Amino acid sequence: MFHSGAVPTGGVPSAHGAHLHMQAPVVLERQRSMRSRPPDRLVKEKARLRQVCRDERQHRAHDAGAPLAAAFLDAIPLAPDAVVSGYWPFPDEIDPRPLLTALHACGHALCLPVTEVGAPLRFRAWTPCDVLVSGPFDTREPASNKPEQRPDCLLVPLLAVDDDGYRLGYGGGFYDRTLAVLGDALGVGLAFNFQRCGRLPRGTHDCPLDWLVTENGATRFARAA
Repeated sequence: MFHSGAVPTGGVPSAHGAHLHMQAPVVLERQRSMRSRPPDRLVKEKARLRQVCRDERQHRAHDAGAPLAAAFLDAIPLAPDAVVSGYWPFPDEIDPRPLLTALHACGHALCLPVTEVGAPLRFRAWTPCDVLVSGPFDTREPASNKPEQRPDCLLVPLLAVDDDGYRLGYGGGFYDRTLAVLGDALGVGLAFNFQRCGRLPRGTHDCPLDWLVTENGATRFARAA
């Protein structure tokens, strides 16, 4: 039995491939600044874009969990013992649960984030049968008695993503802090294809993703190559 909206496993291909090992320069790049803009201008510009992206996603979101899962499993290299962190979706986010269920069926350990304001995310073990509890910002997270895990691959939600792999998130900076701390973990953005754009405003603490997966397929960004 699946709890808190978990989905069945049928009809999704199995994961395969070898884990992508990131080199030291890649880790360092996550911790260096790219091009930045004045903070006040950047904050206002991102806030404006967030509202635009939220409105568009609310009107254009659709059921795309199954093709998203198939695209991920066909393209993303994971070691058989890789730990994957997911997220519990908001109503208009692309649904990662078919993918998480398929990864669990393939033997991957799963975890979900635990949010603490101003800190990197922590992760607790999760399976599709587990009941979730309420977390900050209307999130759902594993109960406090679940063991903590360190993910090798992070599935990252977003409002928009550009051609360089930079994402527009919700403004808390949680995933940027987490990717910087984890360093060699693979960051994979999950999104509807319409959430892609040419270039987003970025600040000194923004961390680019390694991959983007949409219902239309997967894109590997140049930094991860």
